[in-house]
Amino acid sequence: MLLDWTQIDTVLLDMDGTLLDLNFDNHFWKEFVPQRYAEQYGLSLAQAKQQLVPKFAAMEGRLEWYCLDYWSEQLALDIAGLKQEISGLIAVLPHVTEFLQAVRDSGRRLILVTNAHRDSLGLKMDKTRLHLFFDAIVCSHDYGFAKEQPGFWAALQQAYPFKTENALLVDDSLAVLSAAKDYGLQHLIAISKPDSQAEKRLIQSFPSIEDFRCLLPLPAVS
Repeated sequence: MLLDWTQIDTVLLDMDGTLLDLNFDNHFWKEFVPQRYAEQYGLSLAQAKQQLVPKFAAMEGRLEWYCLDYWSEQLALDIAGLKQEISGLIAVLPHVTEFLQAVRDSGRRLILVTNAHRDSLGLKMDKTRLHLFFDAIVCSHDYGFAKEQPGFWAALQQAYPFKTENALLVDDSLAVLSAAKDYGLQHLIAISKPDSQAEKRLIQSFPSIEDFRCLLPLPAVS
């Protein structure tokens, strides 16, 4: 058993790569944005990627990496508008809605915790309607800290009090899971296949699941 559900009363879930197929974001940042950047500045696609990859890498794990306004300013592109153009790629991962409904039915508190910018969050919730399952939706931009930073977890616990020994976090980011572990969260699960178009990852640092069937059935909270 990955979990002792009798010890969990709060379920914290990431969005991209956990609930939603990371293929959308991977394609957007690795292919679509470089393509439009190349068109804007008269570059080849290879030249555009050569310029963008180090810019992106320098911001990984920081709030700016997730901020559409920041990248719109840096690249002189309408990043939110570009996301809308390929929004047809937004997809819910297998067995997600089944799990969300099971958490709701069990009486546990369900909170979405995401690094996504509010514009991206809004677009994805409009497309998937997953927001209807949650008691609260928390965006790291609201706190001024990415989930990789300890300040996020302190702010989250202040806003939505929970006991670290009774909260579960499921996330595809090992850096986020490590930050949560350092803060004291005791129930941590990684997603091993966040992108439907990529190979399953071998994860050794945390318990991992390919999809949410592994966490069902889910007993009611006592």
